[in-house]
Order: sequence, then C-alpha cells, then structure tokens
Amino acid sequence: MQNETIVMLRPEFFGEKERPFIEHGELGASLFRYDSGVAAMRVRNSRGQIVVLPFHGQQIWDARFDDRVLTMRSLFPEPRATRDYLGNYGAFLLHCGATAMGNPSREDTHPLHGELPNAPYGKAWAAVGTDDQGPYIAVSGEYRHTVAFACDYTARPRVTLHSGQTVVPIAMEIHNRRRTPMELMYLAHINFRPLDGGRLVSSAPATPQAMRVRTIVPTNLAPPAGYRDFLSKLAADPARHELLEPGLAFDPEVVLFLACLPDEGGWVRGLMVHPDGYASYIGYAAATLDHAIRWISRTPDQDCLGLLLPATAEPDGYRAEKAKGNVKVLAAGESVRFQMEAGLLTPEQAALMEEDIAKVLRRR
Repeated sequence: MQNETIVMLRPEFFGEKERPFIEHGELGASLFRYDSGVAAMRVRNSRGQIVVLPFHGQQIWDARFDDRVLTMRSLFPEPRATRDYLGNYGAFLLHCGATAMGNPSREDTHPLHGELPNAPYGKAWAAVGTDDQGPYIAVSGEYRHTVAFACDYTARPRVTLHSGQTVVPIAMEIHNRRRTPMELMYLAHINFRPLDGGRLVSSAPATPQAMRVRTIVPTNLAPPAGYRDFLSKLAADPARHELLEPGLAFDPEVVLFLACLPDEGGWVRGLMVHPDGYASYIGYAAATLDHAIRWISRTPDQDCLGLLLPATAEPDGYRAEKAKGNVKVLAAGESVRFQMEAGLLTPEQAALMEEDIAKVLRRR
C-alpha cells in the first residue's frame, strides 16, 4: 500500500503489563501477554476494539463495538498456547486450511481444520496509513508451512481497523512456493455470539435445495437423543432455523451448506439482525470463496454462530471434498487472495443491507 508505515513486531515487545505501542489519530494499539503466555495486540478506535494474536494463528481473539461483544461465548477466557484446535477454541476469527480443512474422516490424516488455526507465525508486523476509507491500523504476518516431498507455502493474513468504523476488512493470501502444483482448502471460521430473537438473513433461499443440512455427525461429537430427528425436520424446512429461538436444539451443533447468490459486485453478504435492529455482519468476495457454511452451536457451555463461513469447500475433510471435486489447486508459484469483512452494523446500515440482500434474492 502507498504511504504505509510498517512496524515489525518481536515477541520480546509483549510483556505482562499492557503498554501503548501506536497512536494514529483516534486509533491506537497496545501490546500485552495473556497469563497463558500468548502475545496479543489490542487495536482500538472510537467505536470499539479488536484483539489480534500476531504470532498465534493471526487470530482475532475478540471483537467488540458500540459496547456489544461480537465474539462467541466459549469455555476459554483467554487463548492457550497450543496447536490443538479444540484446545483453544474461543476466537472471533480462525483461519482454517490450507492443505486440508474440515472434520477429518477416519481415513483422513490431517488435523481438525488443518494447520493454520493455531499456526506459529515467524513474522508479524503492524501497518499504519490512510486509504479511501480513512486512517487505519492493520496487523499482518507471515507463516511458512514446509513439509518435505509434500508442500511449501506461505500464508499472509491481514486485519485492518479504520477510524470510526465497526466493520473490519480481513484478507488471507496463500502463496505456493513449490515448482509443482499444490492442493488448497481454506475456510474463515468467523464466530459471532448468537442472540435470542436474532434473525438470520442471507442471499440463499430458505429451501432444502439452497440450504442443505449436514446429516453426517462428525466422529468427535456425541449428540443427545432427538438430535438426528431435529436435523431431519430442519432439512425438510430450513426456514425454521432463521429465527434464533431459545428452544431450538443446536446442541452440539448444526451445519448447513448455503447456496448464496452474490450481489452485482460479486460479494455474498449475511446478517444476524439483533432484536433492537443492530446487526452482526459478514461479507466476502465469492470469486475465490465459492462455498458458504452456516454453523450454529448453542449449549450451556458455548454459544456460537458461524453466520456465513466463507470457504473453498465444504467442511467434511480432505477425502470427502476431494471426491466431491471441491479441492482447489494452486499452480507452481501461484498465489490466491481471499477477501472478507466482518463486524457490526447500526440499525440504519442493517436495514439498507437487508434490502440489498432482498434485491439479490428477487433477481434470481
């Protein structure tokens, strides 16, 4: 980017006490470590803040704007220094992939959602500048994943917070360093906190064909009695899940595959409209992210909504997605860039966005 200042981050910059690091108009960034030892960077503006883990998966651990917590409710009050996916599952955003992702079958050898979610980043930096949306502070980094005779790629994510804004642009670039093709799978696991009475809005018609319910139960789950019956009813009438009523049995989870229609700009957009008119929002460029997954888990211990998880495949693991023809390929030396945005909309913004989504549906 033009006129951008880069500040490299080093692990020793992060201490037990939170300290200011960057001031840029109304924007600010501070550095600290959780008690677990995980380094974190808090980036704030006049409307709220995000907490990014620069060396740990480049996760957005927390996001909150206008005094609303957007992040899922989980068992983890702070991040843990582990590569195990379920041993550190509480972030607002986790990058998943890139050699495989999803729930591995008994025949798969990859970890749950691949190597990226808790990847140790060797390089991380902050970027300060001004673009057409105004002043910003961004967090980025680079993770290199190399396995002899198998793969060699770099992942470069970027998260940006602009002055006065409550929607966060997010990007991930994957570069194949090898001289041979690389198979690719990617999913952005963006986990909102669901609200009782929230309405789910998307550009996928509420039909069994456009909202397919996953009836396969992953091997790591032990569903209670009545769970499969609930899935069958939901598969026949998926519209029944679009209003988040407390009695709906999203326990341990429900997954739907949505055939979302992009708008004229090539973006897919979705909302959870709050009871007071605000909305949790996600949008993504559909040219490279051609699958949308909805994931909901509402239990006594966690409350999570993957409103629209943008992905290159469905999350049934490498072998299943390979059989479906969903595994992408990067040519030798090729790169791909995924673009998303997520955050909070005011009631006025939410009403306009809901109308835009309705227009997309009317065009079909």
